[in-house]
Amino acid sequence: MSATLQSGRTRARPAIAVTVGEPAGIGPEIAIRAAWAMRNEVNCVLLGDAAFLALTASLIDPDIKLAALSLQALRFSGMPHFGPERVVVIDVPLAAHVVPGVLDKENGRAMLDMLDAAMEGVTAGWFGAIATAPLQKSVINEAGVPFSGHTEYLAERTGAAQVVMMLAGAPEPGAKPLRVALATTHLPLKDVPGAITQKSLGATLDIIDADLKNKFGIKAPRILVTGLNPHAGEGGYLGDEEIHTIAPAIAAARARGIDCNGPYPADTLFQEKYLKDADCVLAMYHDQGLPVLKHATFGRGVNITLGLPLIRTSVDHGTALDVAAAGLGQADCASMEEAIRCALQMLEAGATPTRKNA
Repeated sequence: MSATLQSGRTRARPAIAVTVGEPAGIGPEIAIRAAWAMRNEVNCVLLGDAAFLALTASLIDPDIKLAALSLQALRFSGMPHFGPERVVVIDVPLAAHVVPGVLDKENGRAMLDMLDAAMEGVTAGWFGAIATAPLQKSVINEAGVPFSGHTEYLAERTGAAQVVMMLAGAPEPGAKPLRVALATTHLPLKDVPGAITQKSLGATLDIIDADLKNKFGIKAPRILVTGLNPHAGEGGYLGDEEIHTIAPAIAAARARGIDCNGPYPADTLFQEKYLKDADCVLAMYHDQGLPVLKHATFGRGVNITLGLPLIRTSVDHGTALDVAAAGLGQADCASMEEAIRCALQMLEAGATPTRKNA
């Protein structure tokens, strides 16, 4: 079956790597559905086990056409520009048979192989960005690889000194997006206060400001910062991190030209009267900021890693093993589509991935 290559007279669709994530979860289904639905506007290249994805695609819709390529072929000749009549799959073989809803540690390393191949592809110029389906952290750890999440893994592999997790989503179609970034990510709550320093907060604010400008095209970002403690410490009576750490970091960032304000009590900050002129809220920890955003936008939100030398977006949900176990057709691919669309928008805004050998 021959591939239809786009000629030099046809504008090539931007290529975005889409890792399919945990094979026993909904990742493969939502990646296939989103890539097929968006095939006319973006060249979504799936990274996963080609045989497994071909079977899954045939069960979703027999009209879905996949074209498998090997990493070796790409390294030799680069990424061909297929037309939208099929979706390209870069074969990253699994080690064990997949049973929907049933985790298998034998497939843990393959998920990291997908990420490694995606990063290699950005560096080589095959892809302009990466969009990731959800992983199951426990499977990778049980496979013998210490793993706390996509964010930390990508930071380590790309040599990023510090990264920032930001989720974004519009409460309703056409509404202004709500963006929430985190000062700390996947930490036990008892470790959060010690991880927040003036230096780390300053670097986080620098990254948010720079990426909102460079990757989102926001000329003068406005950032609101929460406190750590209830009522933002209430003048030191409920904790003094706001006085000794957060407020000084904000003042120093303002002196560097960053438009940031706070610290504000997190329980009252997420109101329209405060958010209407803001471009991002910086929350101190995972469950302080994300429940608000996910309540407002769940299923349409996007997870974005700031501070990387590449564009990476992801869904706002997990592997949903129970949904996968219920059979194909139960999963909602809206967040996957939004993750791909967000990556595409950042590319079109002029964000250019940094290549290691550039």
